[in-house]
Parts: sequence; C-alpha cells; structure tokens
Amino acid sequence: MPGPCAVLLDLAARHATGALLRDSGTLYLADGAVVHAESPAAPGVGTLLTVGGRLTDDHWRGAIDRAGALRQVGRFLVDSGRLSCGELEICHLSALFDASYFVLAAARGGPTRFRPGAQHWFGRLRPITAGAVERESRRRTALLNGLWPHPQVDTTPVVRRTAPHSPAPSRRQRAVLGLADGVRTPSDIARLLGRPAFHTLVDIRRLAAAGHIDTPALAPPSPPVTPLVPWSADAAAVPDIALLRRIRDALEARL
Repeated sequence: MPGPCAVLLDLAARHATGALLRDSGTLYLADGAVVHAESPAAPGVGTLLTVGGRLTDDHWRGAIDRAGALRQVGRFLVDSGRLSCGELEICHLSALFDASYFVLAAARGGPTRFRPGAQHWFGRLRPITAGAVERESRRRTALLNGLWPHPQVDTTPVVRRTAPHSPAPSRRQRAVLGLADGVRTPSDIARLLGRPAFHTLVDIRRLAAAGHIDTPALAPPSPPVTPLVPWSADAAAVPDIALLRRIRDALEARL
C-alpha cells in the first residue's frame, strides 16, 4: 500500500478535490492543491488566533456561526476587518504546514483514505501545491532528527529534569518547561501556549538533547505472534497423506 505522501502526490496529479483522511488528521484538497489541514496533534487556526491574542473566543465562534455553513470563515474574518488578509494567510499557512507534518508522518496515522468532494468550513484562502507540502514535511522530519534522534519525546508526557551543567534554556524554552508536569504532552503544551506544535517539538528536542527533559526508552518490540489457524469446514476435505500411507502399509502387511 502506498504511503500517505505518495497518495497525496497522486491525488494532486489527478487534480482531485476532497479530503485525505488518516487517524492523525486530514488534508483538504481543491483541484489537487492543499487548501486546509487539521490534526488532533496540532493547534488549529482558531487556537493560534485566540490564544495568541489576535481574536477573542467570541469573535472566532461568531465567524464560524455566520460563515461556517458557507465555508467562508477565513474570508469573513478579513471582510469584517478582524484581520488583514496577509496576517490571516500567515497564520493559516502555519497551521496548514503544522497539521500536514502529522498527517503525512507514515508511522503515525494508520490507513489512508480519500473522500471525494469533501470541503472544510474554513474555506479556501491560499492553496499550496502538494509537492510543497510533501517537501516541507520531509524537511521537518530531517530537522527534528538532526536535533535529537529520539521521536518518542514528541508524543509522551514531558518530564522535566534538573540539568545544572547544561546550557540555560532560552525564554521560549522556559515557557515550555514551565508547563512540563509529567502529564502534558508536547501537543498539550503547544495548545496552552498558542504555538504551532512543530515549533514546540523543536524546543522539546533541543531541551531533551541538553538534558532538561527526560527521553523515555523505546518500548521493546513485541515478540512475533504465531497466528492461530482458524477452524474451517473445508479442513476435513484436505487428506492427511501420511495417515493414509500408514493405513495402506498396515493393510498390505495383513495380505
């Protein structure tokens, strides 16, 4: 079965419109270009705008109520004067690339499905080529692995460590450490800070490399399981050749 990146590029080549669905999130395409992305691992546009202080919760919910059914929430925010077009595009692109990274991660998302014709209520703002999304996803993977090649820190609860001989964390990193309570995951921390999840992962990996955050051990691989042969009504139709030969030999010995 082809991986999610291969499926995305194939859909782009066919100028498909619809939703590429995985357990790790969804990419929305229009005429083969990516127009929106969302993932449970990444803060959405609304979180980035409201936690970041650009919109109140009421303004965001009001935009969805008034323009969501028309799939024009982004356009409504600009036309109503809440945000400039450039400001919203930057925020939307940040959220799109952020969510796309998780959707296209081959090891994270389970099976890949496509729902033709599906559209998102946010609407189209600035389409991005599928090739650009795929390349950026690969670049981010390489960047994180170059910082600290232990991806388990991306999804497990963040546990703070005392590292007196390590370099002092930056201001951004101190904000992450301040929320590291051994329960919150990097995605939880990103939402609380109103930051893209990938930016938070960069801080997490750097902090782990410096010894400020625990790096949990990888779980040992599960031993291979020998599949049980299910009972089948056809099993009786398959002769036991060895048994038949023993019966034949016994009969011949009596002759």
